[in-house]
Amino acid sequence: MYRYEPCYTATNKPSCYNLDRNPAAPYPHSMTERADKLQKIYKVLKGLYPKAATFLVHRNPYELMVAVILSARTTDDQVNRVTPKLFKDYPNPPSLMKADVKKVERIIFPTGFYKTKARNIIGAAAGVVEKFGGTVPQSMTELLSLPGVGRKSANVIRGHCFDKPAVIVDTHFSRVVRRLGLSGEEDPGRIEKDIVSLCPEDIQTDFSMMVNIHGRRICTARKPDCSRCPVSSLCSFLCND
Repeated sequence: MYRYEPCYTATNKPSCYNLDRNPAAPYPHSMTERADKLQKIYKVLKGLYPKAATFLVHRNPYELMVAVILSARTTDDQVNRVTPKLFKDYPNPPSLMKADVKKVERIIFPTGFYKTKARNIIGAAAGVVEKFGGTVPQSMTELLSLPGVGRKSANVIRGHCFDKPAVIVDTHFSRVVRRLGLSGEEDPGRIEKDIVSLCPEDIQTDFSMMVNIHGRRICTARKPDCSRCPVSSLCSFLCND
């Protein structure tokens, strides 16, 4: 369990932020200033979350590819409950590509949207076998050619399996970087582009996961705990508490 020390303003009161402010407003600082801010945030969060990693349990790129496809519109915990059975029955791409779709649907049913997801993971497995010789590819273009794999999923795979630079934009990441003033965009692709322009390649994956964890634990959607936030002094929005 982590302990947090609140950041205080000049009035000796905990900083908090206005979450109703237009997040797409023009940036208050230059790119250089925002890049410097990102580095400061990274150093603080690195001390708080030193072992930030994906929450999806996996042993190889194939398993992470399947897990991240299943994670759409559900929780990582829910995915982790179904994948042990799924990977026991279908331990590799050739076995999954030949699977009976109804059997796969029954296994992954708890993750929701199970019909679409079953088709996607079977199709992705087939793509890995037929296009890439049974090995999950590393390039963004090749990963995006697989059913069910979008940019976020591809970046998860690239960052965690292949040590490639990866800015992983999900709802938690988007919310936090916008509140911090690192991006004023709403579109995930534009947010990714903004952070790529500010963040050194060698820390992109770590930064993505640290921000993600921070969004789950402190900078939550409905009730962010600003008084316990270690980067509150760097945040761009004042609270309505």
